[in-house]
Amino acid sequence: MSMSANPPSRSRARADLMRIYAAAVAAVAPHRVIAQALSGVTPGAGSVPAILARANGVRLLAVGKAALGMAAEAEHRIGDRLIEGLVIAPAGSDADTANSALIAGGAIAPVGGAGNSGAAALRSRAMLAAHPLPDESSVTAAHAALELARRATPGELVILALSGGASALIAAPSGGVTLADKIAISGALMRAGANIRELNTVRKHLSRIKGGRLARAGKRAEIVTLAISDVPHDDPTAIASGPTVGDPTTLTEARAIVAKYRLDVDDAIRRALDDPGNESCKPGDDAFARARFELIARPRASLDAAIELAKNAGYRIIDLGADLEGEARSVAADHAQLALEARGQGGRVAILSGGELTVTVRGHGRGGPNQEYALALAGLLRDITGIAALAADTDGADGGAGSATDPAGAIIDFRTFAKMKSLGLDANAYLDNNDATAFFEQTGDLLITGPTLTNVNDIRVILVE
Repeated sequence: MSMSANPPSRSRARADLMRIYAAAVAAVAPHRVIAQALSGVTPGAGSVPAILARANGVRLLAVGKAALGMAAEAEHRIGDRLIEGLVIAPAGSDADTANSALIAGGAIAPVGGAGNSGAAALRSRAMLAAHPLPDESSVTAAHAALELARRATPGELVILALSGGASALIAAPSGGVTLADKIAISGALMRAGANIRELNTVRKHLSRIKGGRLARAGKRAEIVTLAISDVPHDDPTAIASGPTVGDPTTLTEARAIVAKYRLDVDDAIRRALDDPGNESCKPGDDAFARARFELIARPRASLDAAIELAKNAGYRIIDLGADLEGEARSVAADHAQLALEARGQGGRVAILSGGELTVTVRGHGRGGPNQEYALALAGLLRDITGIAALAADTDGADGGAGSATDPAGAIIDFRTFAKMKSLGLDANAYLDNNDATAFFEQTGDLLITGPTLTNVNDIRVILVE
């Protein structure tokens, strides 16, 4: 098959991929979705303005990757009725770290629609905590969040502005369990390929804040949670491990997950998972009598925005849905086959999907699910012209150690394939070592955006000419 291709077409494909990704991120900008929720525009949240109006005062708690933007806009709309505010965001997530190219392209707006930009402009107390793995700053932040909830009195309103990443940012291990214990079991589950539901089921039963326990701490007041979903199927109990909603999972299920992946866990973990006192708050608990939960942004909205832009750019759409799960390399194999079929049929086609893939770590390399997906595609499509793809996390970080310079994902096209040939790169060898980052460092195809200050999971786009 011919390895020639038209350079302007390749350039256009890359530009289209970036514009589609930018549209996906912009659709769920935190200041935008908070403004819609507090004005009653968000479907299902029509009563939120009335709840806000009758409250004697408001305590604002914003936690997650979108916390800065959510808090800034919420503060603007709450005004002088704000009694207390606490913002817990990942270290390095200040607006100044966001990628200037995406700002220029409209993917990232300034933090807060009211003209605020960054933690320094907030009236609320700002705390930066560790992500993706918690540390002592996360423990301190969790205690501060619990204390804010406990201080709320009858007649007051607690607004929890919640987004992805909060599970690591507020870590309060249950009695007898150390933070090191929790980090160890979470890491073991992720390396074993556990999905987000399994991971959260275990974490909720080793916590004093997750699984509805934050609502229990603040049950004297009304609580309204305004959440940006970063999980497949938008399960409220999975978003940040459900700190203000009833948890249907059980200690028995948590133990079964540990057994399923044959994890060798510390004795303290075993004792905690055997302790009935560590059972999470169940639906119907009086902790939720005055608690309300509203989803104000979903992965579907992000995917729809991407689809709309691709459609307007002249592509026929294949929509695979916003909730895909599975092993990254296996999903990539299925999508590569779809792309080849579309290429055989002719025309311009965009294959789009969202959701959260997993990686079973067998090697010693670097990367994340999106990079691994892109690497698997590169190996499968290396001799094919007319196909380009992007896979990236909408939060701007795919795997990594929580640095603002971590890749969001990767892009592949004919230029990638040419580089593979000239450098003698074997995609499968890098795949076997789970070393997608090193591969794409050599081809120059890592997508570096910096924190986007929002998070609704992944966006994957394959463009077929």
